[in-house]
Amino acid sequence: MTTRTVPSTPVKEGAGVIVHRSIGMPDVGRHDPFLMLDHFATENPDDYIAGFPSHPHRGFTTLTYMLDGKMRHKDSMGNEGVVNSGDAQWMKAASGVIHSEMPEQEDGAMQGFQLWINLPAANKMDKPDYQDILAAEIPNLDTDFGQVKVMAGQFQDAVGPLTDADRNLQFFDVHISADQTGTFALPADNNSFVFVHYGQGSINDSAVRDKDLMLMEAQGSLAISASSELHVIIVSGKPIGEPIAQHGPFVMNTREELETAFYDYQQGKLVQA
Repeated sequence: MTTRTVPSTPVKEGAGVIVHRSIGMPDVGRHDPFLMLDHFATENPDDYIAGFPSHPHRGFTTLTYMLDGKMRHKDSMGNEGVVNSGDAQWMKAASGVIHSEMPEQEDGAMQGFQLWINLPAANKMDKPDYQDILAAEIPNLDTDFGQVKVMAGQFQDAVGPLTDADRNLQFFDVHISADQTGTFALPADNNSFVFVHYGQGSINDSAVRDKDLMLMEAQGSLAISASSELHVIIVSGKPIGEPIAQHGPFVMNTREELETAFYDYQQGKLVQA
């Protein structure tokens, strides 16, 4: 088992939206199978109103989870809809998707997470897939230490609506009350991480605070203690262990495959009929 704690870094994405990135930054790197983790949070419309206009993806899956606000999604598969507060969207770009994510509001808070999850070589050119996950479909458990929303995987008797069996994905949204401790079992062979949305406390006796990210390998169990109310997301997935060739929104295994992705996009062939 290895662990390390790192901060997040503000970067500009889309049409100028500020996000705080942890996984995917040069000093952090990837955390197989996770390629990138962005946290976006603001109450200033100038920070988000430009949104994320149409852009391509190939070779991986995105998981977007909205805490506040509304985001309209539209893609080349013909999907269109609004991701509301508490909802999530799972999009397997695989062989190629072009999509946009645009705010559906002109003021108020806009906050959430986007996680990029790699696909193995055998699935990178699969047909794209898409799943809307409504807040009402996500189990929300009251426990003796706080609340746990189960997006993917299992906590106690609750099973999340998002299924990614190949990666054995676990995704929990957890609020821990001050001076309480929550314990969580994770698949021992997975790589995992905990992102501290707000609050202070400790994870397996290592101190954490707002916007810290703790990365873990071969971590079968977690004990998370809160010195003040603590909100975290816990995510775990089975590593792939393959080489990665990435440039921006294309994530393949070789440079040649990456060049093909660029060529297909430039020629209007990224999205297959």
